[in-house]
Amino acid sequence: MELITSTDVVRNLCKKMAPPLVTLLSAEPEIQYVALRNINLIVQKRPTILAHEIKVFFCKYNDPIYVKMEKLEIMIKLASDRNIDQVLLEFKEYATEVDVDFVRKAVRAIGRCAIKLERAAERCISVLLELIKIKVNYVVQEAIIVIKDIFRRYPNTYESIIATLCESLDTLDEPEAKASMIWIIGEYAERIDNADELLESFLETFPEEPALVQLQLLTATVKLFLKKPTEGPQQMIQAVLNNATVETDNPDLRDRAYIYWRLLSTDPEAAKDVVLAEKPVISDDSNQLDSSLLDELLANISTLSSVYHKPPESFVSRVKAAPRADDDEFADTAETGYSESPSQGVDGASPSSSAGTSSNVPVKQPAAASPPGPVVMPDLLGDLMGMDNAIVPVDEPAAPSGPPLPVLLPSNTGQGLQISAQLTRRDGQIYYDISFENGTQGVLDGFMIQFNKNTFGLAAGEALQVTPLQPGQSTRTLLQMNTFQNISPGAPNSLLQVAVKNNQQPVWYFNDKIPLHVFFGEDGKMERASFLEAWKSLPDDNEFTKEFPGSVISSIDATVERLAASNVFFIAKRKNANMDVLYLSAKMPRGIPFLIEVTAAVGVPGVKCAVKTPNREMVPLFFEAMEALTK
Repeated sequence: MELITSTDVVRNLCKKMAPPLVTLLSAEPEIQYVALRNINLIVQKRPTILAHEIKVFFCKYNDPIYVKMEKLEIMIKLASDRNIDQVLLEFKEYATEVDVDFVRKAVRAIGRCAIKLERAAERCISVLLELIKIKVNYVVQEAIIVIKDIFRRYPNTYESIIATLCESLDTLDEPEAKASMIWIIGEYAERIDNADELLESFLETFPEEPALVQLQLLTATVKLFLKKPTEGPQQMIQAVLNNATVETDNPDLRDRAYIYWRLLSTDPEAAKDVVLAEKPVISDDSNQLDSSLLDELLANISTLSSVYHKPPESFVSRVKAAPRADDDEFADTAETGYSESPSQGVDGASPSSSAGTSSNVPVKQPAAASPPGPVVMPDLLGDLMGMDNAIVPVDEPAAPSGPPLPVLLPSNTGQGLQISAQLTRRDGQIYYDISFENGTQGVLDGFMIQFNKNTFGLAAGEALQVTPLQPGQSTRTLLQMNTFQNISPGAPNSLLQVAVKNNQQPVWYFNDKIPLHVFFGEDGKMERASFLEAWKSLPDDNEFTKEFPGSVISSIDATVERLAASNVFFIAKRKNANMDVLYLSAKMPRGIPFLIEVTAAVGVPGVKCAVKTPNREMVPLFFEAMEALTK
């Protein structure tokens, strides 16, 4: 539906989707669970589809726990000012059931609805207070945890209920509940008459408390001292700082205590600015998926991916793809197909375009190695640059061969180590083709690699396999890449930040560029009629044009073959005066098409590229790729 421009058509399709989805919820529990996992994705993208069907998600007494949990999630997402009263009645009933995990989730759901719906927050808090009065220990503790989040969402609004919360202090035995109550006391210390006494009751067991509680106690005591700098809080802060700096082995706690101590001793006003600073308002996005991941999962709806809520490449083992039957067919048609003049087939398309760069022509996939079993390599770089450090079982790749790679880390920068690399696509899979050259006087081994967050969520799909490098030796390897794993926010860009480490040298950082064409799929070829229809269906605002003054097309045949090798497929050709006009197509993951018109005179510098696509943000990167492919 992303490609449908008519709102009426989209509205009608949404109306037709509701009945079959609701029908699935009357099937067996296992089918219900699969349906609910898919519905969870759908309502995140289009909540209006089931906005009036919330009752079908009410839990039945005999529903298995895994079905109940999924229904709760969907009820939270569908909750609105119109139906919140019904939803709260259900949640309140669930909070009195016997399954502890389900009760906790129900109580937390009430809090999440309060954070989500400002006008219903007071009603949600009333329900939570009623549950607290029941005096069931785990219900009370979960309620305090969510009320802390409500206070963060609506500061200085519902402090009147603090007295009720303080009545339950003696029953708190869970770290998160204790930490939440301590945060409330510290945050509103000036409004609680006996705040120092309440905190002192927690401080008696400070050395035995978990780190979460200790950190919160430290901060809350500092807040109390800054808000009420009297003798009692002054003695408390001295005792807490002494415990946190002298009698603890936790470096986080100790470092924070030293920071507070120095702030308080040198500049109390600066301490107030830091500790009592206004906090950002929170929102309930704890169970919302990243928009790009959500789009990928929706493209894989009704598959395991939509049940796991993970992209397919994160749990499907890599296998070598069989040769495509239509490759030979394209080779046959490429000889003659584009030499025709199909002007009739593209009449009415008067493109104006946009382009991008990338310098990477795929080479033949190397023969796969056949190791006796998967190799598991731990990632010792830790959380370098905030990147993923999972242990990934992999098959050892065969050493690649091909044209020289661009140098990204020169030997004079890498203390004798030279690294060359670029992204490439082979048999439908993206790899990082990387070579190492040892110009040092000693052996280099233990190579590891990580990638920072980037526009396309590129991350290593396996551990880097590099044998120890002797002085003067070089090696080259293919590293399988996963996509859409750790996506950076902001406008799309081609920056790829890489970190490489070995056992003998420090971590080396360098930048690479992501050529967009490595994401062009093998299924991007369109028929002429489909191309023309798609071109006309996209609005003129989605049409972009760019000139490539440095590009020269010396041969139409060679250009078409080079573009096809990067999955930019020929559709048709026509003559316009002394210019050749080529029509081509490409497709990104999730079905994003690029409809392309390339205009050039053979042997004359200058190429004009026009493109139409529903994804306007990708146009600059597309032009970069096309400019590189037409040089």
